[in-house]
Amino acid sequence: MIPNKVFYSVIGLCVLTYLLGAFGIPLMDIDASQYASISREMIERNSYLQIYDQGQNYLDKPPLLFWLSAFSMQIFGIHDWAYRLPSILVLLAGIYATYQFAKLYYGETIARLSAMVLASSQAVFLISHDVRTDTMLMGWVILSVWQLALWFQKHQWKNFVFAFVCIGFGMMTKGPIALMVPGLAFAIHFALLRQWKQFFRWEYIIGIVIIAIILLPMCIGLYQQYDLQPGKLINGQPIQSGLRFYFWTQSFGRYTGENFYHEMSHFTFLLENMFWSFLPWIFIFLPALFLVIQQLLLQKFKPSLQQEFITSGGFVLTYLILARSQAQLPHYIFVVYPFAAIITATLLYQLFYEGQFKRLAKFLFYWHTCIFGFLWVAIIAITSLVFKEVSVILSLLAVLGGLAFVWVIAKKTKLIPTQLFMALLTVIGVNILLNTAFYPQLLKYQMGIDASAAIETKQLNKDHIKLYGIHNSNALHFYAKHIFPYVPTKNSLGNRDQVITSKDSLSVFTKDFPKASIVHEGNQFAVSLLTLPFLNPATRSAETPRYIILDLDGQP
Repeated sequence: MIPNKVFYSVIGLCVLTYLLGAFGIPLMDIDASQYASISREMIERNSYLQIYDQGQNYLDKPPLLFWLSAFSMQIFGIHDWAYRLPSILVLLAGIYATYQFAKLYYGETIARLSAMVLASSQAVFLISHDVRTDTMLMGWVILSVWQLALWFQKHQWKNFVFAFVCIGFGMMTKGPIALMVPGLAFAIHFALLRQWKQFFRWEYIIGIVIIAIILLPMCIGLYQQYDLQPGKLINGQPIQSGLRFYFWTQSFGRYTGENFYHEMSHFTFLLENMFWSFLPWIFIFLPALFLVIQQLLLQKFKPSLQQEFITSGGFVLTYLILARSQAQLPHYIFVVYPFAAIITATLLYQLFYEGQFKRLAKFLFYWHTCIFGFLWVAIIAITSLVFKEVSVILSLLAVLGGLAFVWVIAKKTKLIPTQLFMALLTVIGVNILLNTAFYPQLLKYQMGIDASAAIETKQLNKDHIKLYGIHNSNALHFYAKHIFPYVPTKNSLGNRDQVITSKDSLSVFTKDFPKASIVHEGNQFAVSLLTLPFLNPATRSAETPRYIILDLDGQP
């Protein structure tokens, strides 16, 4: 049994880490800052059914994230934490749902372990501040799975309705995958248990009606914005139907080749990225999943009625489908991390509470000691050497955390198994330090953050500022609370304008605008593409391009 004080302390520290990121880290380009900018623009334009991004038609993602974030910012103001707040709340609900779902099938201890594993996974720490649609999607999907499981067991309509409401919200967050994941999970579960009648229940018709009602406002907006005005260009391609794009092209078009995106299409891409995104649990999850599959093979695909395959079947089938897509990104697999957490928790219980697989437990101890030790060395180096602006107190805390890790290894604990303590101390400690000492300093090198601050400090006229020959930072538009136009040629600029451009372009402008003067100069590093030379203060300047704000007439 996991004591209350241990369980609530772990969850509480995880939530504290989320909040440190939500309130202390600026928005990162590209996705998070783009979605925040769209939400802010939604308020500015008072356009909620028809969605725009910097004045252009936007079709890539459904609107629920934008709606909820816009609502939050209307209440609390235009702040990055207000943008993140709805997603974090849904994420916390998803952690709670993971606990409740696991409790239905495995009891209290594994349920608590499941919630702890999910809450402390590296992916969750990341998407709690780098908020994108997957943050909310994960919550809606596991909430729907939990409520469906309750309905199949207790046959109460409130669980059925809530489950399909969550599926509808998930589809309004990222599309049909929110229906696909629970559908696949329960389908494989019922098929293995030979419960064929579950596939033909009349109640599903009502569920489809509930989803349709929830999707109706979005569908109206898509129809008005695209179907009534066919031929609008999105990513250079004409869109004849917004409804078809949502229900088919954006999801299934990734397999047929109709979708615009084609990247990272090899089968093991998602698995490769799990080695960092599901830390510190990935090396327990993999043998846990292997044992589940091995047991099913030994049973000749005839499990007992007491077993559940919602989690393992849901994870495997979802992975197989996502891995065949022609466009993949690391966060696509996050939707089934609640399943991965429960699978991991079952092996954690067997290893450290039932004493099974002792040789595996011994191997994992030494293996994790090396990995976690390396992470502590890395975070001590990051806080001490990478950014000189980091407080000495935070550097000292990193050293103390590393010493505490050594103490945990040397001294066996009674409240919680040593290997669990090692993992939780490392991942929570490292992420607290990342959220306070690393990311805030790193984001200072992002052009949009620096430029928006300079515009406010120098009280520049936003209506006269334009972008030219430089990447279009969504963070700039969000933090400056203004949409700055991007001009393709210098002919679009006049003497009264101020232009944000690469410093390399200065000589080009001085020929046509001899009185031009630099108002501000700063860094424009792509912070999501870290390099070792950038992390080294001695070589950072060579890795960091510069941008300027140029006043073309040279007048204040």
